[in-house]
Amino acid sequence: MKKKLKIAIQKSGRLYEDSIKLLKDCGIEINTGIEQLKATALNFPIEIFFLRDDDIPKYLEDGVADIGMIGKNIFLEKRKKIIIKEFLGFGKCRLSIAIPKSMKYKKINDLNNKRIATSYPVLVKKFLKKNNIIAEIHEISGAVEIAPGIGLGDCICDLVNNGSTLFMNGLKEVQTILESEAVLASHPILNTIQEELMNKLLFRIRAVKKAKNNKYILLNAPNEKLEKIISFLPAMKSPTILPLAHHGWSSVNSVIDENDFWNIIEKLKKNGAEGIIILPIEKMIL
Repeated sequence: MKKKLKIAIQKSGRLYEDSIKLLKDCGIEINTGIEQLKATALNFPIEIFFLRDDDIPKYLEDGVADIGMIGKNIFLEKRKKIIIKEFLGFGKCRLSIAIPKSMKYKKINDLNNKRIATSYPVLVKKFLKKNNIIAEIHEISGAVEIAPGIGLGDCICDLVNNGSTLFMNGLKEVQTILESEAVLASHPILNTIQEELMNKLLFRIRAVKKAKNNKYILLNAPNEKLEKIISFLPAMKSPTILPLAHHGWSSVNSVIDENDFWNIIEKLKKNGAEGIIILPIEKMIL
């Protein structure tokens, strides 16, 4: 029987959909169903386990799964003997301390002697120790944000995305202790076949990530400004330049980083570029 790479992902929750989408963007076909605990890819030697996010690090440490997609926050909280292979770029959030809106807070020392309700006692303890804060940690699971309202804590430390949940529960964010995102983690020792399959998957993941961060740009440029316009377009090697039927003009094709998009477009327009077209890139192989 051909060896399969075993990958663990969340069976539900904030990382589930993005994890499945990433695998599909990598060209991996998966049959998923309600309450499904295991699936086999149709066109790649990979077996997917659907697990609770808190359990994935232990499964990786024990070798039940070879690799897994988890939050950096879970990776650091669980402290298992596993390693990060790749930051995946989705599931971005922050682990933050939040307090009731009525509570006074000017500086971090105001947390002294407070009761902090959290599902991340290890990370909170590390943060408190680093900042010489003496506080009581009350470990709970589930809806942490209701803890101050029912007397389980003076404040909380929980994952924050847009802050709407905090707002609805009368809380305000005052201190970020960790920036988090999804990571691909693995068992520290993989055999040759597992390593080979993981590297094939990583190759696809990196191509998808690179494509998402870049856009394909096509434009028309006057030849007298061509050198200046090219200087604004950091392509993989160099832009593609083709003469147009209209005398004195050329077509320029290149790739730009999405983070520099508007800054580059403004420079191109100021230097006479016309007919600028921006297209998404599905995959990008370097």
